[in-house]
Amino acid sequence: MTVAAMQKATSNNQHGRALKLHREGTFGEVTNMGPPRKNVGNTCNSETGTLPAIGYLRLGVAANCACSLSSRGGARNHASRESHALSATQVNYLLAAARHADAIGQPFTRMITIHWELAGVPLEGMAKATGRFTDLMTKTLARHGSPIAWLWVHENGHNKGGHCHLLAHVPPGHVRRLSGLQKGWLRRITGQPYRPRVIHSKPIGGRLGLEAGNPELHAVNLEVALAYVLKGASPDAAARFGLERLEPGGRIIGKRCGTSQNIGAKARGGRNEQ
Repeated sequence: MTVAAMQKATSNNQHGRALKLHREGTFGEVTNMGPPRKNVGNTCNSETGTLPAIGYLRLGVAANCACSLSSRGGARNHASRESHALSATQVNYLLAAARHADAIGQPFTRMITIHWELAGVPLEGMAKATGRFTDLMTKTLARHGSPIAWLWVHENGHNKGGHCHLLAHVPPGHVRRLSGLQKGWLRRITGQPYRPRVIHSKPIGGRLGLEAGNPELHAVNLEVALAYVLKGASPDAAARFGLERLEPGGRIIGKRCGTSQNIGAKARGGRNEQ
């Protein structure tokens, strides 16, 4: 998140205009057009003529939050552990990772959703499958001289089954290459033919290069994407971080969330604080 975005959200909250997150999008899809809500107070960008996608709230560290994390992927992310929601520690970890991605010049630009159950992966196999997918994505970009940052969260819901939401920094010049490889990766991971609607991949904000062409608008849309990914937070985590969009995260076996090493706790010096 950019400093400008954080300051704008704080300013609006101080003036009594509580900014609301979009509640209609599916799988984190957000938009870069459309009129603002009456109570949002968005203004048109004088240089581009575009409106921020929607209102947004500040996703930061909760006051007096003692959350800490020393290992990759979230507290108690053991292979056999069952969980039903993101903890406050995990939410804090993911937000800190997202901030660090922006700080090192690799803001998340793409949202990818993989429906592992539809692909034939059992619930206990999701963590391994997601790990293989991110490994293939990372190695592909590395071969072409491009770094990558990513975070992911697993969910399991009624009529959805086990699935993964992945936010990643993918430079515009590499999007076509990755998009052409993803179905093949899924066939390798699952050992089965690709099934329609298993993977959804779209740029955050609706168009490639938005992070460079209109950083403020990209920051707004990234706030929304993050809020969507974190919607399976526990009530305690939601209260601490002001998360307004909540849905049951469902039963997950093993890792519920994870990040690339370059934005994990070790890369940040073991710090989660803002």
